[in-house]
Parts: sequence; C-alpha cells; structure tokens
Amino acid sequence: MVQPSGSSPDDTAPATAVPAPAAATPADTPVDTSAGSSAGDPTVAPSIPEPRTPDTARGSRPGDPVSGGWRRPLMRLHFYAGVLVAPFLLVSALTGLAYAFTPQLDRLVYADEFFVGEVGSTQRPLAEQINAALAAYPDGAFGSVHTGEAADRTTQVVLFEDALGDKQRTVYVDPYTAEVQGTLVTWWGSTPMTTWLDQLHINLHLGDTGLYYSEFAASWLWVVVLGGLVLWLARRRRRRGARALLPDLTARGRRRTLGWHGSLGVWLAAGLLILSATGLTWSTYAGEHFSDLKAAMNGERPNLDTSLPAAATAPAGAGHEGHGSSGSGEDTSGQESGTEAVDTVLAASREAGLDGPVDLSPPAEAGTAWSVAQTDNTWPVRGDKAAIDADGTVVHESRFSDWPLLAQLSFYGIMAHMGILFGLANQILLASLAIGLICLIVWGYRMWWQRRPTRADRARIVGAPPARGAWRHISKPALVVTVLVTAAIGWALPVLGVSLGIFILIDVLVGLARGRSRQQRETATA
Repeated sequence: MVQPSGSSPDDTAPATAVPAPAAATPADTPVDTSAGSSAGDPTVAPSIPEPRTPDTARGSRPGDPVSGGWRRPLMRLHFYAGVLVAPFLLVSALTGLAYAFTPQLDRLVYADEFFVGEVGSTQRPLAEQINAALAAYPDGAFGSVHTGEAADRTTQVVLFEDALGDKQRTVYVDPYTAEVQGTLVTWWGSTPMTTWLDQLHINLHLGDTGLYYSEFAASWLWVVVLGGLVLWLARRRRRRGARALLPDLTARGRRRTLGWHGSLGVWLAAGLLILSATGLTWSTYAGEHFSDLKAAMNGERPNLDTSLPAAATAPAGAGHEGHGSSGSGEDTSGQESGTEAVDTVLAASREAGLDGPVDLSPPAEAGTAWSVAQTDNTWPVRGDKAAIDADGTVVHESRFSDWPLLAQLSFYGIMAHMGILFGLANQILLASLAIGLICLIVWGYRMWWQRRPTRADRARIVGAPPARGAWRHISKPALVVTVLVTAAIGWALPVLGVSLGIFILIDVLVGLARGRSRQQRETATA
C-alpha cells in the first residue's frame, strides 16, 4: 500500500492549524509525524496526558502490534518507498493494464490472420499447409507448426529467416483450403502488438537498461505492501472482523483518504504480493537467484529428450538448424521431404493423449525426433510433451503432472501474471489489481498533500516526512537482526538492496547537512 502521507497512521490532526496566543492545543501543535498521535480521532476520549512509558516513548502503545519501536522505522520506510517508488509502480500498473487484454486486442486487430473465412468439413494435411507457406515465402526455413485452437482458427506455420534476427515469420494458413491468409513478424508466437506492449511493460523499450525499471518496481512492491499492511492493521486494532477491512465513511479530510487507501490496500495485498513475486522471476538479478534456487531444489522444468534409440536416421531436413540455412526454395521437393512425416507425427501425438492445440517441431539434427508440445496454458493446464520418430513411434514423453512441484508453481505463477491461467477472469483480476494500485498511489500522494502545514509562517506544498533517527528507538538485538535480514534480502534482491542503500546514504547526508546548518544558525545567534 503506497502511503506517502508523511505521518503516522494514527495521526489524525487537522491539516489546517489555528494559532493560539498562549498554550498550544492539539490543533496547532506541530504534528509529530512518527509518534502516532490520536488528536482529532473521535474514538479516543479526551484525557489528562499520562506519563510516557517505555512503549509510548518509542512511538507505540501497550498492546500495539507494531511494538518495540518499530512504528517509526516502518512509517519512514513506507513513506519514502511511497514517495520515491510510487512513480515506477504507477508506470508498471499502467503498462500492465494495457497488456492484460492483449488476447482480445489481437483478435480484433489480426482477425484476418487468425480466423478462417469459412469453416469446412475436412482439413488439409499439415504437410500441404506447411508447403504452401514455404512456397509463399521461399526464403524461410521451416521451424514449427501450430495447430488451430478452434475449428475457425488458422494454422500457424513458423519460418526462420536470417534477416529477422531473433524474430520469426508466422504464416497463417487456412486449414480447409491450404491457402495463405496472411503473415506477421512474431516474437516466439507473440504478435507485433503484443510484443510491443510486452516490451513496454518489461523495459519501456529501453533495452537492457529499461529492465532495471521493472525489477526496481517489482522489488519494492512487496516492501510497500507489507509495510503498509502492518501499519494499517496496527491502526485498526480496535476494529474487529470485517470492520477492519472497510473505510470509516464518517471520517473527513485526510482520515477519509487514509481509510480508503488502507482498506483497499488490505483487499489487494495478496494479489500485489503475488504480482511482485512472479514478476521477479523474469528479472535480471533476482530472477537469476531464483533460477539458482530452483536448480538447487530440483525445481526446474524437465527438458524433453528428443534423442532416438538408434542414431542412424534419415536426414533432419529443414529443422531448427535451418536458422542459418538459405531455405531458398529452389527445389521444394527437398523441403517437402523434411515435412512429409508431420501428419504421421500428429496422429501419433493424438494417440499418446496430446489433445488440443499443439506445436510440432521437426528434428533439430540427425539422430533426433520430432517434438510435440501441448500449448493450452489455461486451467487445467495441458502441458504434456512427446518426442516422436518420423514413423510415428513415441520415443520419449514429458508429462506436466510429473514436473517438480516448484516447477509447476512457477509455471502457474507466470501464466497468472500474464493473464492466461484462468482466461478472462484472470484478465479482469489483473486489471482490477492495476486499477487498484493506481488508486492507492493517487490516494497516497493526496494524503501527503493533505498533511501539508498551512500556517503562513510554516506553509509547505506537501507534508513533512516522519522524523529522522527512527532506528534509535529499536533495541540493539532487534537492530542487529534487522541489519542481517536486510543484508540477506539485499543479496536475494540486488536492485532493492542497492536502491535502499542509496536512499539511506542520501538521507544520512541530508540529515548531516541540515544538522550542520542548524548548528551554524545557533552559533550565529548565540
């Protein structure tokens, strides 16, 4: 929950102060942005101030879930994370919202390529469809073929061309007539529009440099969410059950904004944490550590073994090794001989239980088999694979149900993050999370503005941050544990660790500069 409010969650003092000629009242006393004042809270009856106990001296109250001096550090961390990280989270939410509905956008923009003009009764052989694509684009080398996801969908024939680099040419063929309907330059199955929105979300089209933006946002999201969640639950400790999950509709001003901000953050917390965790699996540095962890825990996806029992087989034809071949198409019979087994392989895969849409890839080299993979990634996932010889013999299989549990969970998380796992419901959930995060950010900045001092002698555009020195209120053993845990998190999430170190360094330098300036003023007036 992004809360750049510059005050404690319990601070309910009015934003506008009225000066008093003598004794200061709670309304005009400078607000302690970290001590957790209850001024202006109608649930707290006025009383004679009591002596400060060790707990209250640390900015907490007896029975407060955030005890032992943790309120101030959490508040300061949440504040700075909200102010400095929220712009990155806002960009990530907006680009993610745009990406969430790419399947529908693809079907609208590329309807001519995706859908057949008329659904027939019998489909042409896959080999004939592949050869039609090769005849239309003779510079391409056959890479794979993707069967239609429904009766009205075209067959996608993927061709590799040297001029396209890491992209491919996907030719869309009518399976009933074997006529080419269109072509797109795709990136491993993604259309140009989906690829553009995907790269916008991942790196803002800034290449490797832009990857730091997405990792920065994903690394800090869980810190902001957990910090805000703890602070909100601590503030709402008096409210039990569902009341703690709802805003106080009788409140006004900053307290009303805080109520909506905190309540919505609680509702979104689980989803935002999942987005943060799954997003980090793609990141540069944290993703590498996650991959190392999966390898150490035997949680990686198993690779399909495509080697044939007998090494001596027919030539591989125009397979994946064709990335660097000419594929000139001068003699199409040679290309046909490399794809003529595709229908036999497809029939064998159906007998092996690989139903639904599948990808069929030719042998990569001599002595290897065709590989067939299910591509239905919606729940329940169909992710089985099989290595099949040209004569239709299934030589190896890889069943999704046999994957290690960690590999399955990782796959589910990625598909959910992309809005694929549960179809339209998944997309709506992602859109709701993105819109909710945008609201949290806007409300957080609004609270920061609402907390601004308005007196003429100390007016500011925004509210003051929580007081420095919050760490001094933590016991030494707890501080040591905090440093060790922070170091471990910084190692696992390097971008978070480095950025947190920079924040702390800047904060310390600013504090030293202000302290020196204060001393100079006091010396000058002495």
